[in-house]
Amino acid sequence: MTGFDVVIVGAGHGGAQVAVMLRTQKFEGSIAIIGDEPELPYERPPLSKEYFAGEKEFERIQLRPAKYWDEREVTMLLGTRVVSVDPAAHSVTTDKGETIGYGKLVWATGGSPRMLPIPGGDLPGVQGVRTRADADAMKAASETARQIVVIGGGYIGLEAAAVLTKAGKKVVLLEALDRVLARVAGTDLSRFYEREHRERGVDLRLGVCVDAIEGDTRVTGVRLSDGEVIPADLVIVGIGIVPAVEPLIAAGAEGGNGVLVDRLCKTSLPDIYAIGDCAAHENDFAEGIVIRLESVQNANDQANVVAKGIVGDEAPYHAIPWFWSNQYDLKLQTAGLSAGHDRAVLRGDPATRSFSVVYLKAGKVIAIDCVNRAKDYVQGRMIVTAGLRATAEQLAETGTPLKTLLPISAVSVPRPQG
Repeated sequence: MTGFDVVIVGAGHGGAQVAVMLRTQKFEGSIAIIGDEPELPYERPPLSKEYFAGEKEFERIQLRPAKYWDEREVTMLLGTRVVSVDPAAHSVTTDKGETIGYGKLVWATGGSPRMLPIPGGDLPGVQGVRTRADADAMKAASETARQIVVIGGGYIGLEAAAVLTKAGKKVVLLEALDRVLARVAGTDLSRFYEREHRERGVDLRLGVCVDAIEGDTRVTGVRLSDGEVIPADLVIVGIGIVPAVEPLIAAGAEGGNGVLVDRLCKTSLPDIYAIGDCAAHENDFAEGIVIRLESVQNANDQANVVAKGIVGDEAPYHAIPWFWSNQYDLKLQTAGLSAGHDRAVLRGDPATRSFSVVYLKAGKVIAIDCVNRAKDYVQGRMIVTAGLRATAEQLAETGTPLKTLLPISAVSVPRPQG
């Protein structure tokens, strides 16, 4: 049986970062990364942005070149999927029938695109967005497609719609809720992005329900609950992910919608950690509620917690969530979690296409969305981290830098990347 001191399952941002940080921390044990794709670790966000648009070649979104992993003696077991975990034997079994032993196991598998459980949902031409192969298939199909339907008004759906519209394609975007970005932002931001997309020709429809995908050997249309059939050569589905945790749950790990981890990212199974999109954890910026965070920031920060813990430098996870989205010439940057806010303060004028929305709960700043407003974002991270209490009038005054609302002792947050 092959064995390694640390086995990392998942070759995305989180899995790669665990290996990078372990070597940075002078860990000298053996490390293996098991990834179900054939590629070396690469960035995921560009798949629906720059890579999909053809603005970046694949080599430019690789996290590290092959030479990096070779020099640091990180064994890459690619095109391989873990199908079972034996916590007692400290081993995993792959889809190739190989058993691999571990001292510590890090589960960083992310998830698979959540597809529509409706008639025709698996027809050729119905595409999720999660891997390079997904993005390549989407690009190839979009080159000849005349009309494209995007289902889901979250980040993925809006980003794909923006790329396709810029490429001159006719796009219909369908969202089941009454506004886009409903799960992650307030009404002001939703309405702004709805206007931006519609002004560029996207046929954006809200509050619609999809009953079926029509077609025989390939998709030809999308049937709505009112009977209307929207012609489609390509359907892109962006409605979230299903966390890939089945082998861990089957092995006895606590969880359901993701695998449950503590503040050190440890699962309920001995010597097994979980990080990133698939890890359900109590989050300080969500008032201790157990959530999953689907972001590169979360994956990297949890990876650092795990790597340091493995080398004996344990420190609990406590990092402000942040996200970004590029659509057209708009850069959206978000810090904190706005869910549960009871007030949203508009800072600036959306008509100028440069503004922020500050979210409060019980008088405390809990999140900020910034559109083409980098200074607000950098300083917004400070006020969210500090749990600033301020009036709506103070926050709305664009001439007042946000950091000036903080006590001097709080103005020391490092400048973020991304």
